[in-house]
Amino acid sequence: MRFLRTLLACHVTLACFSVTFAQSNHPWTIKEVFGGGSLTGNPPDGISWSPDGERATYLDDKGSVMQVRVADGKLSTLIAAPKISRLLHAQVSEKDADHRSRYGQPDYIWSPDSQHVLFDTNGELWLYDITKDESGAGLQVGDTGMQSGDDPKFSPDGSHISYVRHHNLFVQPVQNHAEPVQLTNTTEETRLNGEIDWVYLEELNVRSNYFWSPDSKQLAYLQMDESKVPLYPITDWIPTHATIDEQRYPQPGDANPAVRVGVVDATGSATRWIELPIRAGDDYIPRFGWVDANTVWIETLTRDQKHEDIYFADSHTGEVKKVLAQTEPKYFTTSYDVAFLHNHQFLVQSWRDGYTHLYRYSYNAEHPLAEEAKLMNQLESGPYEATKVGTIDEGTGTVYYVSNESGPLEEQVWAVQLDGSNKHRVTRTEGVHNPDFPFKGAAFIDNTSSRLEPPTVSFCTAKGDCNPFWKSHPVAGHTIVPPVSLELTAADGRTKLYGTLQLPQNATAPASVPLLVNPYGGPDVGMAKNAWRSRTLFFDQLLAEHGFAVLRVDNRGMGGRGRDFEQAAYHNFGPPELADQLASVDQVLAKYPQLDGHRMGWWGWSWGGTFTLYALSHSDRFLAGSSGAPVTDWRNYDSIYTERYMGLPEENAKAYQDDSVVNSAQNLKGHLLIFHGTGDDNVHFANTIQYIQKLIDAGVPYDYNVFPRKTHSVAGALPQMELNNRLLQQFEMYVKNKQQ
Repeated sequence: MRFLRTLLACHVTLACFSVTFAQSNHPWTIKEVFGGGSLTGNPPDGISWSPDGERATYLDDKGSVMQVRVADGKLSTLIAAPKISRLLHAQVSEKDADHRSRYGQPDYIWSPDSQHVLFDTNGELWLYDITKDESGAGLQVGDTGMQSGDDPKFSPDGSHISYVRHHNLFVQPVQNHAEPVQLTNTTEETRLNGEIDWVYLEELNVRSNYFWSPDSKQLAYLQMDESKVPLYPITDWIPTHATIDEQRYPQPGDANPAVRVGVVDATGSATRWIELPIRAGDDYIPRFGWVDANTVWIETLTRDQKHEDIYFADSHTGEVKKVLAQTEPKYFTTSYDVAFLHNHQFLVQSWRDGYTHLYRYSYNAEHPLAEEAKLMNQLESGPYEATKVGTIDEGTGTVYYVSNESGPLEEQVWAVQLDGSNKHRVTRTEGVHNPDFPFKGAAFIDNTSSRLEPPTVSFCTAKGDCNPFWKSHPVAGHTIVPPVSLELTAADGRTKLYGTLQLPQNATAPASVPLLVNPYGGPDVGMAKNAWRSRTLFFDQLLAEHGFAVLRVDNRGMGGRGRDFEQAAYHNFGPPELADQLASVDQVLAKYPQLDGHRMGWWGWSWGGTFTLYALSHSDRFLAGSSGAPVTDWRNYDSIYTERYMGLPEENAKAYQDDSVVNSAQNLKGHLLIFHGTGDDNVHFANTIQYIQKLIDAGVPYDYNVFPRKTHSVAGALPQMELNNRLLQQFEMYVKNKQQ
C-alpha cells in the first residue's frame, strides 16, 4: 500500500511544511493549520538536475525556474516566471492533480545538451532555450494529445523527442517540425505501449515504461495488456446525470496486466518481442532498461513476489540469458531499482542478510549474454537499512547512498567505495536527510529536518560541506511544545519500539488527560523518524491545547527496521500490530499517571483507517474512533500490494477472513466516524459502503463524512477544514466528555 506513505507522513496527505517558532499569544485553530497554503513557505520540491551535473533546478512558488550551480552553490533565477507563465498554468482534473502530487510527475525535463528545457503543458510540448530565448515564448515542438501520462523524453543525442499518445509510442525530430513517426500501432484501449497502468504506478513505483538505447537508434518498451483486468467504476454524482470513470484495477486473485518487453527502431519497424519465462497475467516486470546499445536488461518478479530475476536480451535477435536469480522465503522488499555502471558492473539492493544492503555484480562486457553475473562483494553491512542509492561517481569509484545506520530514526547520506572500503558518513546534522542526486558528479541538494527543526535545503559537496539556500520563515504567535520521545517494548517482550507522546502543558493531575492513539501501522512506512512533519505537529499542538495527549508508535510490521521486523505481520494483518499498540498504551499509561486509560480514542488514515476499525472491533478500550479511507475487505485492495503480504485469497482464506474488518463489524465498540472521498481511485469508496452495510445489519450506530469527487488525498482547504473539525468534534464529544 504505497498509498499510505505520503499520506500519513504529513497527517492525512497534506504536504510537509517548515517553520521557525515564535512565542505563543493565541491558540491554534483548524483554519490556521488546514485552511490554506503553507504557514511558513514551501521548501523547493521537484529538484531536477541538468544532465551535465552543473546545475540543480526547481519551480518556485511564483513559477520561476530557479537554479543552484555547482560552480558556486548559489541560488539564482534561470527562467523568470513571466517568460513561462502560460506554459505552466494548464488546468488539470482532480485525479490528475492528485497523481502529479503523489507520484512526482515533472513539469519540465532537461535536454541531453543541458541547454534546453522541455515543458509539458497538458500534452503540449514546448522547448525553451536557456541560452538565448529572450521572448519567453518557447517553441512548440509536439502535442501528445493527452492530459497526463504522456512521458516525453529526449533521445540521448538530443535530436528527437518521444512520447506516448493514445496508448502508442511516437518519435519526432526536435527542430524541423516533421510529422511524428508512430512506432506502435495498436487500437485496443486495453493495450498500453510504453504507458504505465495504475497498479504498476502505485505499487511497483514505476515512473516510465519505455527507454531509448544509448545510441539513440532503438527504444525498448513494456506493453501491458489489461483486457482481462477487471473494471472498477468510479462514479461522479455531482452532475445532474452521473458519470462513470472506469478504472482497470486488479484485486487479489484477479488477472494482472499481461506484460512483455519489445524493441523497436527509432525510425519505425516491426517490434521485436523478447520472450521471457513469465506467466502472462500473473508475473511482473518492475524494471528494465539498456545494458549497452544492443543489450536490454529486464527484471522479473513472480506473482508471489518470492522470486526476482534479471535477464539480459539481445535487442536484435531476442536471445535471452538469466544473469541473476534471487529468492526470498516470504517476499521481496520494494527496492526494485538496478544501478548500472559503465564498466560492466551493476548494483542491487537486497534483504538477503536480513537488512537492505548494496551488492555489486559484474558481467561479461564483450558478450553480456555469455554467462551469469558474478557477485563481487557486498558494499556495506550491519543492522540497518540502506534505503536509496544516490549517485555513483565512477571517476573515484564512490557510491553515495542513504541509510539509517546512525540510528533507526535517522536517515543520513553515506559514501563507500565499490570494493566496500572507506565507508563514511557524509551528512553531518542529525535528523532525516532527503537528498536529490545528479546524474553524475558527487554534489547533491539536501533537504534535512528533525522532529523539532524544520527543513533546510542546501547545496552540499561530496565532503558534506553544505550551503543552505532555502530556509523557512517564522510562524508567529505560537510556542511549540515538544513531544516526548519514547522507547517501548513490543508485545513479544523483546523488540524495541519507537514513538512519540504529545502531552498538554501543565496537566499533571492523575487521570486528567484523555489519550488519542494515532498509529499508521502498515508495512514499508516508518512514522517515528526524527523528521519534521509540520501539519501533524501543528495539529498535535491544537489537540494538546484542547486537553488531549496524542500517542504514535511504530509497531512491528512497519518498515525501516529490517526484514524480520516488517515481516512479523506476514499473512497476519492485524493481530501483531494491535498487540504492539496495546502493549505500548499500557506502558505509557503506567509511566504517565496524568493519562486517563478510561478516556481513549483512536484514529488513522488509509492503512491507519483500517487499523482503526480493527482496533475498535478487537478491543473494548476505546470510546471513539475515526477511520479515513479504510480498506475494509482485503479482497477489495489491489493485487500487487495485498498478495505481497497476504498471499492469494484461495491459498490464505482464513487470514483474509479474519483480518478483513468487514467481517468483525458486528463487534465494533465505541462511537465511529468514517471519512472517504467518492473519487478515491486507490482505496475505493466501496470499502466504506460495504462496511456501513455490515454495521446496519448488526445494528451498530455510526457517523460518516463523504467528500464528493475527492481522491485518496481529500485535498483542498475546505475539505481539510471540514474533515479535521469533525475529527476534533468526535473526540471532544465522545472521549473528552464521554457522551453516550
